[in-house]
Amino acid sequence: MADHTNTLGAYLRARRELVTPDRVGLPRFGVRRVPGLRREEVAMLAGISADYYLRLERGRDRNPSVQVLESIARVLQLDETGTAHLLALGAGQGREARRDPGEERVPAGIRGLLGSLGLPAFLEGRSFDVLAANPLAAALSPRLATGHNRLRDLFLDPAERSLYPDWEAATAGMVAGFRHAAGTNTDDPRRTALVDELSRASDRFRLLWARHDVQAREGASVTLDHPQVGELTLHREKLGVGGTAGQLLVVYHADQGGDSAEKLRLLASRGAGPRTREQAEPADRGAPASE
Repeated sequence: MADHTNTLGAYLRARRELVTPDRVGLPRFGVRRVPGLRREEVAMLAGISADYYLRLERGRDRNPSVQVLESIARVLQLDETGTAHLLALGAGQGREARRDPGEERVPAGIRGLLGSLGLPAFLEGRSFDVLAANPLAAALSPRLATGHNRLRDLFLDPAERSLYPDWEAATAGMVAGFRHAAGTNTDDPRRTALVDELSRASDRFRLLWARHDVQAREGASVTLDHPQVGELTLHREKLGVGGTAGQLLVVYHADQGGDSAEKLRLLASRGAGPRTREQAEPADRGAPASE
């Protein structure tokens, strides 16, 4: 089971264990019992007392100042996104539990847009559920369909895993994005249930979740190994949807004139989602994109 209490302390501890002494200019003496920095080393480098830092990690101080957290962030070598996450956790320590945000709904305008777009696109919910998708999205992956969850499929569905040549990088980015999307809201029942399920079912997820990496849910390039057209590289844009909490419109597109654009057009012309690798005919496996 994942621990949903003392989120600030859990984040500090996880990030501290990832920073080795040599990265902050400290010499190594004797046998170290911790994989990264000791608590007293973080405190010293941040200019605070070891006792105060201990209280922060153990959740005994719930009102740390911005200055203290920024000093700790520098010691832990957090980037801008990680620092913002740390500040949000520190500010949210004393808040009362939030209410269930309720069922997510698909705006009518977004549903119409998905139907008219000539590109693979779907609506991603705050817990990475696929809330709506167009047929071109299903042509990329049958899991890009209403009712599926992007996180669960990437970790637990072998067919989805096979789409990603660099599955380890894909899973690391997905978990870091999920952590960032959750922010300080640890009381969302949907997210809590999903984290607990994947923590039990996947060693890889459990390892990544324990790192507490955070990464903004931004667009990026993604390479897929498709069972019908082979490898293609697409740009994946993530656009915020006005009037919704945490929903993103995800759109895939390729560089015009390139091989991936031709393969995307080929998938669109076939008008259906791909078969599994076992179902694909030999002619499909190596078929050129210009057929």
